[in-house]
Amino acid sequence: MYLDTLLAISMQFQALPAAVDPEPRLDLPPLAVSARALDNADLGSSMLSAEAIESRRPQHPQELFAPLPGVWISRGSGQEHLTAIRSPVLTGAGACGAFLMLENQVPIRPAGFCNVNQLFEVDLANARQIDVLAGPGLPQHGANALYGVIDVQQAPLALRPAAQASLELGEQDFYRLQAGAAGEHFGWRIGYTDSGSFRDQESYQQLFLNARHEATVGNAQVSTSLNGAYLDQETAGFIVGFEAYLDPRLRRGNLNPEAFRQGDAIRLINHWQWPADAQSQWNVSAFARRSRLEFLQHFLPGQPLERNGQVSAGINADWNRWWNRGALSIGLDVEWFDGFLEEFQAGPVDSPSAFLVATRPAGAHYDYDVTGYSVSQWLRLEHRLVGDIRLAAGARLQWLSYSYRNNLLDGNTREDGSECGFGGCLFTRPADRGDDFFDVAPSLSLTGPISASHRWHTRLARGFRPPQATELYRLQNGQRVADLGSEELDSISAGLSGEASQQTGEQARWHYSLTAFYQRARDQIFRNADGFNVTDAATRAIGIEWQAGWAIDTNLQARISGSYADHEYASDSAAGAGEAIVAGNQVDTAPLWQGYLQLDWQPRTPLNLGVDFEWLDGYFLDAANSAEYPGHALLHLRASWQLQPQWRLHARIRNVLNNRYAERADFAFGNFRYFPGQGATVFVGIDWRR
Repeated sequence: MYLDTLLAISMQFQALPAAVDPEPRLDLPPLAVSARALDNADLGSSMLSAEAIESRRPQHPQELFAPLPGVWISRGSGQEHLTAIRSPVLTGAGACGAFLMLENQVPIRPAGFCNVNQLFEVDLANARQIDVLAGPGLPQHGANALYGVIDVQQAPLALRPAAQASLELGEQDFYRLQAGAAGEHFGWRIGYTDSGSFRDQESYQQLFLNARHEATVGNAQVSTSLNGAYLDQETAGFIVGFEAYLDPRLRRGNLNPEAFRQGDAIRLINHWQWPADAQSQWNVSAFARRSRLEFLQHFLPGQPLERNGQVSAGINADWNRWWNRGALSIGLDVEWFDGFLEEFQAGPVDSPSAFLVATRPAGAHYDYDVTGYSVSQWLRLEHRLVGDIRLAAGARLQWLSYSYRNNLLDGNTREDGSECGFGGCLFTRPADRGDDFFDVAPSLSLTGPISASHRWHTRLARGFRPPQATELYRLQNGQRVADLGSEELDSISAGLSGEASQQTGEQARWHYSLTAFYQRARDQIFRNADGFNVTDAATRAIGIEWQAGWAIDTNLQARISGSYADHEYASDSAAGAGEAIVAGNQVDTAPLWQGYLQLDWQPRTPLNLGVDFEWLDGYFLDAANSAEYPGHALLHLRASWQLQPQWRLHARIRNVLNNRYAERADFAFGNFRYFPGQGATVFVGIDWRR
């Protein structure tokens, strides 16, 4: 295949500053920019600025990412969510492993221990900038950058206010308090949210902490950040029944008032950056991470309690050199991790089914530890060919090793070793073992000008994700070994971008970007009808993504974004729960169309008004394409008033038209299931900064 031929090239690029030279050269960013940062210009990627983040003041990741093309963060209960970036909404143990989540270019979790709700561990509302790359990651990204990358960048001290405080109040007993301060070398920030819900016995409390220190040591710029997150949530499960989200009584109900989720995470990152000479630079990040999560699996018979966690540490290092016609980056990433998972069912299954009672016994189901490490080498190069046509190529080689230890009896017996009826207990615990995965991810891109204001770009790339620990060691129905390989996705994309030469005020009159793509994923991991984790599924997708802005007047701007993506099964498989996957069917929970329109108006200097129109197309709910959700459209309003230089009032109304819709729809076990969306909701607040 085309990607295999790239392995000999082993290169990719992130431009760095060039020395003074009379010849024409690449436009290269300043030394302080990390070589691992995304380049938004020619990749068809998208970005949320600090202004865009602040104007939305997101209560949930879905509210923040909805304006980005090809991105859908499907909202569940409280802070729960599922992610889609140029992909269907994925579920199951490996759903989170298909996307790489970064904070200041460092993964927030080790490769094999993702959390499907992992964005709750990052303070999105106070980010300086959030970059999203749709499609396979770049060589610096590595494992889990299969469908896309989200990089949350926290603000350096120089861009933070000397002191700040804010209070926001809303319906459903919502309030959010934030405070912070920053000096020349040290800054801190804290945020606390407490929210009820329109649904019975649903609420959450969330806390974020950040401390940052910056200094100059010799000729090195050194920054150290400590980020913590805590979530305590009373969870509401699906409501059940065809179009139950339209029923005023059912949509407020909670069939699982006993469900909960508690989690915390803490990350320490120490980053050093210094010039090796006039044309080269070193970047080194040392990091340590810890996370814990406990929740009731209310969606399973017997409602077992799960506890999991991990501690991990590592070093990411890269050396970068630039010259007149290009730049070279070489990186080495090393990571160690130690994780665990426990599942315990307090009592017998309350069901008339003798099979469920016999095969899901009370007691411990799983109790295992997994330690291991990963080592990655990556290389990337850009070279200017003719004129301003640039070739960028690179690859990443990654080795991931797991060492698994079972702390219970091997096999599918009860905790005490007694046999279950109906052929054995559902829960199978493999014997102690080790597993290794070696992956290669090449990337090749070509960019060039059409004119002074317009450019074209094209990219070939491969992404990969090794199996998650839960897919390898949390087995069922007597499967002694999960013979799994890494998922791979090959992608080709091409696009255009540009802006008007004429100005409106201080900005271009209009700007746009357009990207078309085709991708094929293979060896996809899922649980089949026998309860086995297998890798015999494949999908393909073709689509187009767009975003554009128009400065209608100096005080009125419009922005539009959206995507069309046709995701299809490319193989026949047994999908599980008695369902069959048929090649050619559309993948479930993958809307063909998504769209977002944003208007920002400043009728007076201190007053800003905003309107957001959000549209999601209908989608199938099962692999057989027999059940469907019709989609929805929502209207939101935003406003802010700068009272004085230090004081600002702000307000927002979500779902102004009070539409009844489903944040997420599903069809399983013969039932339509929904997470209902919230009706019209008002939030108001005040900020103080100096």
